[in-house]
Amino acid sequence: MPPSPSFPVDLSGIQLDPGGGLARQLYQALRERILDGRLPSGTRLPASRDLSHLLGISRNTVTRAFDQLYAEGYIEGHIGNGTYVVELVSVIRPTPIQAPSPTPSKALQRLQVHHLPAPAEGAPRAFRVGIPALDLFPFEIWARLSARFWRKPSPARLGYGDPAGDPQLRELIAAYLRNSRGLHCDPAQIVVTCGAQQAISLCAQLLVEPGDQVAIENPGYRAAGHAFAMAGAQLKGIAVDAEGLDTAALAQVGSCRLAYVTPSHQYPTGVTLSLARRLELLDWAERHDSWIVEDDYDGEYRYSGTPLAPLAALDRQGRVLYVGTFCKIAFPALRLGYLVLPLALAPLFARRRALDMRHSEIGTQAVMVEFIATGHFQRHIRTMRRAARSRRDALLAGWPEDVPGCAPVPAVNAGLHLCVRVDSLARERALIAAANQVGVELNGLSNYWLADSETPLDDRAGLVLGFASVPEPDIAKALQMLRQAWGANQQVLS
Repeated sequence: MPPSPSFPVDLSGIQLDPGGGLARQLYQALRERILDGRLPSGTRLPASRDLSHLLGISRNTVTRAFDQLYAEGYIEGHIGNGTYVVELVSVIRPTPIQAPSPTPSKALQRLQVHHLPAPAEGAPRAFRVGIPALDLFPFEIWARLSARFWRKPSPARLGYGDPAGDPQLRELIAAYLRNSRGLHCDPAQIVVTCGAQQAISLCAQLLVEPGDQVAIENPGYRAAGHAFAMAGAQLKGIAVDAEGLDTAALAQVGSCRLAYVTPSHQYPTGVTLSLARRLELLDWAERHDSWIVEDDYDGEYRYSGTPLAPLAALDRQGRVLYVGTFCKIAFPALRLGYLVLPLALAPLFARRRALDMRHSEIGTQAVMVEFIATGHFQRHIRTMRRAARSRRDALLAGWPEDVPGCAPVPAVNAGLHLCVRVDSLARERALIAAANQVGVELNGLSNYWLADSETPLDDRAGLVLGFASVPEPDIAKALQMLRQAWGANQQVLS
């Protein structure tokens, strides 16, 4: 039988009373540690000579203690390779001491309410929200570029990096935004982040003081609201209609430290903020000396018409902080995004980010640099846009039209999801429950509202469906399962 692997040994806390039997005391101390798991199975014990020196006792005393442990089956010897703890079926874990803990801070108390739900488990399926077409990502190209970088990386890139991000990546992001969004910015204005959520969190940490009012879309992206609430903000939900954020309702709220918006494709309703509203929002920010955080989380996905210019491209007062991400074009696990900031703020945001994680992992940034520079990124965007449009069409064509209480499916001109209104909260829950029974994922629109919203509960109901994560045949299959599930529950739904 081959010897078990050797593990580090921690024998701290063993104290032997010279007035008692030393061998017996050592045997009991080692036996107790073996039983409660502090000396796990496979642990190599020190040689008797070393242990006697460590404890200041004779080698014969250690040998007698070991002999007793051998006899009772707690340890075993491997010739020429030392003494090991045997494999035990179970160990007796010590009972934790229930000591009173300090009073939780206000931040910990807020965290009880403002946190993200557990992510969905398993591979993407219809109709999971927020997931692009993972099956189309060119992993072979990504692997080749990654191998090339790590085969012989420059020593200059292996130390502590710039917390604002790799300079080459920031230059390429600036060029991409100029060409694709009409957003002219200097690489010095860009801070690379671990996805959009970290970018939003940085805005919350640095722009909001406890007690400040923050305007957010309602319904809206709840993870953003949580980030601002954790900074101590008072969230002010602003209604969303067919033209996006209701700027008239925002004006009635009065002064807010900032407004968080998703103008290109409102999350979760899917509407686009009109040009008139964009200009009104910029005017509001100037009048109230406020910031605007613009989250362009899926702006690459536009299926008809010319995309409206981002707020950041229209901003002439340095009020807009633009949030972008690679996760909706590549894959969410990539955790790579960016912030475009007014020039004076960029070094401050980089300095604050360095306190959390110093800098982003260099390998991912370096590979993305090559991925963009060699043209793979733009080709992949075109592939993903075509696929998302085709998958959207499959969902629109196959959606059941006779579901009681469901409004017609809206036109979908952008993004990776759509929202179908439902006439009551009870119906929303019934539809989702029936879908879950057949393995189809649907999100309830009611989950995207602030808890203290004045909107009646039944007016918050709806279904939010992501359409990009699975191919068209899987969409057709899921729609067929929905028709069967909802048909079988017709009495409940009617």
